[in-house]
Amino acid sequence: MTAISRGETPVPEGLRFVHLGFGADAVDYESAWQEQRRVHAARFADEVPDTCLLLEHQAVYTAGRRTSDDERPLDGTPVVDVDRGGKITWHGPGQLVGYPIQKLPRPVDVVAHVRRLEDALIRVCAEFGVEGTRVEGRSGVWVLGDPVEERAALGGLNLDFDPRLTDELFDPRLNGPEYAPSNAGQRREDRKLAAIGIRVAKGVTMHGFALNVNPDNTSFDKIVPCGIRDAGVASLANELGREITIAEVLPVAEKHLRDVLEGAELLPRAV
Repeated sequence: MTAISRGETPVPEGLRFVHLGFGADAVDYESAWQEQRRVHAARFADEVPDTCLLLEHQAVYTAGRRTSDDERPLDGTPVVDVDRGGKITWHGPGQLVGYPIQKLPRPVDVVAHVRRLEDALIRVCAEFGVEGTRVEGRSGVWVLGDPVEERAALGGLNLDFDPRLTDELFDPRLNGPEYAPSNAGQRREDRKLAAIGIRVAKGVTMHGFALNVNPDNTSFDKIVPCGIRDAGVASLANELGREITIAEVLPVAEKHLRDVLEGAELLPRAV
């Protein structure tokens, strides 16, 4: 990437996309984080336009600032602690990760930025025939499950006695596959299709979203994903019941991210 010096050539308008690596060229987390910081500094200095880094990560667990110890892997698998919001999650093959690095008016409306990312990803899912939505109080894009009274009982118990809803110490990782986050679709429960965790520094965004395209979702079973014990995770492939690739989703994601992020009226947060 060539920096654009202030006072010489104006920074071009609009959102640009940079592909950092996919498949065999998947990017390790620390390298991508370092590149985020470099682009963030350049965007703050108006040396580059708003930029969205797109990539697949090599398998890694990352923990946001609110992650508690009891949500981390029980087997001691290493976790990278990062400066974004949110809790613990997994990144890896089959997951499209995007880091929009965008300058916003101050005071920054963080919630509005998250909602824009959700809007773009909901549109992506819809284009592939999957109905994604929001869940009150839980960021990201979700596939809604059946009403509680219509779901099958877990472990031979009526759902009225589901321990996840009444026992604050309940740990789904210790109670068999029927509680595993990766099996939420089989249980017809709410399940997260895309996670969002961001940071804003000096009015410029960092971090972003992870859309599950066709990953091995059992990687989420080692943790309490996003700190949520009574729901699970989903992927486009599982919801569609067919194979789907990052290559298919990438241009669709770029289209909707551009439409939403460029077309939004960026306003400062009301104070």
